[in-house]
Amino acid sequence: SVRRGLNNYNCTGEESWVDSRTVYIGHKEPPLGTEAYIPQRFPDNRIVSSKYTFWNFIPKNLFEQFRRIANFYFLIIFLVQLIIDTPTSPMTSGLPLFFVITVTAIKQGYEDWIRHKADNAVNQCPVHVTQHGKVVRKQSQKLRVGDIVQVKEDEMFPCDLILLSTSREDGTCFVTTASLDGESSHKTYYAVQDTKAFNTAEEVDTLHSTIECEQPQPDLYKPLGSENLLLRGATLKNTEYIHAVAIYTGMETKMALNYQSKSQKRSAVEKSMNAYLIVYLCILISKALINTVLKYVWQANPNRDEPWYNQKTETERQRHVLIRAFTDFLAFMVLFNYIIPVSMYVTVEMQKFLGSYFILWDDDMFDEELGEGPLVNTSDLNEELGQVEYVFTDKTGTLTENNMELRECCVDGHVYVFVCGISVQTCTCVSHQEREELFFRALCLCHTVQVKEEETVDGIKRGIYQGKSTSFYISSSPDEVALVEGMKSRSINLLNLKTCNVVFLCAFVFILPRFELLEVLNFDSVRRRMSVIVRSSSGEYYLFCKGADSSVFPRVVSGKVEQVRARVEHNAVEGLRTLCVAYKKLTHEEYEETCHLLNSAKLALRERDKKLAEAYDVIEKDFILLGATAVEDRLQDKAADTIESLHKAGMKVWVLTGDKMETAAATCYASKLFHRNTQILELTTKRTEEQSLHDVLFDLNTFTHTCRSHRLSDDYQDYGLIIDGATLSAVLKPTQEGTSNGGSYKEIFLEICRNCSAVLCCRMAPLQKAQIVKLIKASKEHPITLAIGDGANDVSMILEAHVGIMGKEGRQAARNSDYAITKFKHLKKMLLVHGHYYYIRIAELVQYFFYKNVCFIFPQFLYQFFCGFSQQPLYDTAYLTLYNISFTSLPILLYSLMEQHINMDILKRDPSLYRDIAKNSLLRWPTFIYWTFLGVFDAVVFFFGAVFLFDNTTFTSNGQMFGNWTFGTLVFTVLVFTVTLKLALDTHYWTWINHFVIWGSLLFYVIFSLLWGGIIWPFLNYQRMYYVFMQMLSSGPAWLSIILLIIVSLLPDVVKKVLCRALWPTTTERIQVRQHNSHYLHFHRDEKIQLAHMSNMYKCVYISVIDSYLKEIILYTVTISLGR
Repeated sequence: SVRRGLNNYNCTGEESWVDSRTVYIGHKEPPLGTEAYIPQRFPDNRIVSSKYTFWNFIPKNLFEQFRRIANFYFLIIFLVQLIIDTPTSPMTSGLPLFFVITVTAIKQGYEDWIRHKADNAVNQCPVHVTQHGKVVRKQSQKLRVGDIVQVKEDEMFPCDLILLSTSREDGTCFVTTASLDGESSHKTYYAVQDTKAFNTAEEVDTLHSTIECEQPQPDLYKPLGSENLLLRGATLKNTEYIHAVAIYTGMETKMALNYQSKSQKRSAVEKSMNAYLIVYLCILISKALINTVLKYVWQANPNRDEPWYNQKTETERQRHVLIRAFTDFLAFMVLFNYIIPVSMYVTVEMQKFLGSYFILWDDDMFDEELGEGPLVNTSDLNEELGQVEYVFTDKTGTLTENNMELRECCVDGHVYVFVCGISVQTCTCVSHQEREELFFRALCLCHTVQVKEEETVDGIKRGIYQGKSTSFYISSSPDEVALVEGMKSRSINLLNLKTCNVVFLCAFVFILPRFELLEVLNFDSVRRRMSVIVRSSSGEYYLFCKGADSSVFPRVVSGKVEQVRARVEHNAVEGLRTLCVAYKKLTHEEYEETCHLLNSAKLALRERDKKLAEAYDVIEKDFILLGATAVEDRLQDKAADTIESLHKAGMKVWVLTGDKMETAAATCYASKLFHRNTQILELTTKRTEEQSLHDVLFDLNTFTHTCRSHRLSDDYQDYGLIIDGATLSAVLKPTQEGTSNGGSYKEIFLEICRNCSAVLCCRMAPLQKAQIVKLIKASKEHPITLAIGDGANDVSMILEAHVGIMGKEGRQAARNSDYAITKFKHLKKMLLVHGHYYYIRIAELVQYFFYKNVCFIFPQFLYQFFCGFSQQPLYDTAYLTLYNISFTSLPILLYSLMEQHINMDILKRDPSLYRDIAKNSLLRWPTFIYWTFLGVFDAVVFFFGAVFLFDNTTFTSNGQMFGNWTFGTLVFTVLVFTVTLKLALDTHYWTWINHFVIWGSLLFYVIFSLLWGGIIWPFLNYQRMYYVFMQMLSSGPAWLSIILLIIVSLLPDVVKKVLCRALWPTTTERIQVRQHNSHYLHFHRDEKIQLAHMSNMYKCVYISVIDSYLKEIILYTVTISLGR
């Protein structure tokens, strides 16, 4: 009978699946002649979250790095320099490229090595397997489908298991799923009815049975034999041990299937850099092409093509003109290649890596309770924190603390408010003691709470008070624990709950007797209620029921329904979780009939769930209403303030949760995602059953369009959307009707969401969360998304979003996130302050690098018109090499780490400032074009200003003329000082470090030039720079030209900023002016107060001092006069 029962046991619930697998328990083949034995191959139990292996790291990493346009470009330039004779050495391109590739590879290799270590810790964890009647240990990665696994209390399930038996007599076990969904409550699971009596390893080993189940699929919320299915990552609690059979292992487990592949995330700034790079690459090609054409036009005259001092070799004369032209083109490409700033990528990598420490060092984001601070798992996305437009957040454990507390009881309209665990009756009416007794008796009996003495969760012991062991409550529902805990204020303590007896300790006005628990009608999401049948010591039978108001009120025949209903609606608006409580008395005959009905349904082999639901429907009716409860799922500290600030900053917040709609909606009201005036629009299964999905979508779309037409009027309506997982699947599913309807469902849904201020998605599977994020990312606006969650079921959503943040729960999945914070409130500072700073810093860095390289290389382009297009460099090799490495790199790096254009406190107080940098506003094309033209203007001033001054042949006092290297040095000196002072003018936040680096870099350039040109270096085969810099500085006109050209170069940008601030100031600029004025007034107010206090005290002293000074001056004057 056991074998037949398990053969009929199908994990797919009521659905019929074509694709299925047969699992042989203990790998035992069926007896001959019974059925065909078809062995199947299943994967082992290894989990792989790493990206590389030892063998594919180098090729795969190089492939990913050379997908970057800049890296690929510099590789081509390096190869060209190796192949042909070019004006510059191959080392000028090869070394920076090698440095960038090596540093990036080391960084990514280290991050992947961390993931390998985490995988090995999980895969090599020991597990207990029953073999030949004995329990043996093996590594988790060696588990196979069909193995019988023994799991002990507080151990995690190594794979997806079907529960066969437990140490408890009733075949139940308790499980926590905090690492999966963030919920720390204890859930109840049941052993298969046919095997729950097999309690020992020897008994389990005698099983000769098979399990038919579907092939692996990722949906966690599908009715997949959920009461028997134990998921990998969950933890066994309050049960000594269990025996279970492995049905899904390794990457086929449900949680592994819900992991998105870890792809490389690229920020919007990096995409802008690549776009700018393409533009500059086109400019570079154009320059090289123009110079190549003009060179051959210039050399059309034979005297210019082959002058007497530069005769060609015979090989050069015989080379085809096209080959020579192509070689010259490549040489010009190499000469001008500095316009593409390879050092920018090195600086950006350093800025991101060093900048990430500001999050780690932020004391405001350190959690004293947990003793932990934020984590940065990747620094590549720092600036994305300043560009977020959509925030997708989990609810349980992320917005809330997942810590329920009883707030109120309403008994027949009489309200009891629980404040700090103390019950206070707010109604002055005389209560009926009998009803009150029944109500609190129902709360104490109608639950699945267990009493436990001590427990360790994540290394923290519960049930220990002042070194002594104390009992505490555990349950599959935190609401039930809150109700039983709340009864302590009524001096009713639950001491024990066993299969047969419920024992209470009571010091209330009535004495609760010992009760025998006869039947439990478990809660399910369809009925939305639970009931118990108990027998008191006096022999009376009671059926107590509690559940949602919508499922209890229709089954009530008496009681003060309207008063209780009004209180329930009031509490729901306040964001509290409400439950209604009812009861009825049963005669012995009614109880016998109820038992017969329940046993018939439980023993049914087919459609068992359906028959149980029908039995519950018959039993749970004709109730007498007792009252209602209100439980608060406490929000995390400042969660509502954080969401409000995110809204003000222009971000849309979506809540994606697996909870039921009512619970999630209450949390949304409490967290101010929904407000009291928010009109809720429902796109749920209940509504689509009454009306077709097509009609519902079009009705909602038409309805919400009125929101736009009333935005400027006083009667503007705020809309909020609620959608469930089943309806979302229908919206995203392509229809068979063609693109006319099915293809437009997504767009209609997105249009509805755009018109809503907030969206709640409930009953969501993990992959559905990722699909929502992907849908928003792929919309026509292509917004930047951020996802935050605290469980493994949020990993797919986190990996799909542009930025993923992991909360405090589910530490085993935290390595898949980009950032980790301990509290939701820290998200405010992370985005509004750190994100804001990161973005404005790196935006300035990128624009500044392109600007200073245009200033650097455009004079080289102009110089070719004066040297016959001979590819003669304008600058010395040392200057070419050190310009981006030493002379100008450190000031911009420090700026990109330290700059604070607005005070941190102002950014937190005024979230609207976040809107000023939204949508990549500082890296748009108009801004890029302005910086480029500014660089071209400055380059023209440098070059032609020096040319104009060089027309004077008597430049030096001794009449000596300057040469081409002196000319290039003069241009380079003006260049270095101009770009450095330009950065100094853009700096708002000055510290001693800024002063040291900016003025120190200019001083370093002067000292280096003096040493480079003042010493004959023996390792050089040329001494063309000897005494050049000193000769230039010895000329008065050179000094004048340097100062004059710097002023002329900087003047247009200064004038433009002054005019824009005066005529068209941005919000940020207004704040900067107010901040400066307030600081100025504050400083001078303090100064005036000090002077006022000092004036009375030191007035006589001032007069005497001034008098003595005057006398000394007169005496000194007389002495000088007499001396003369």
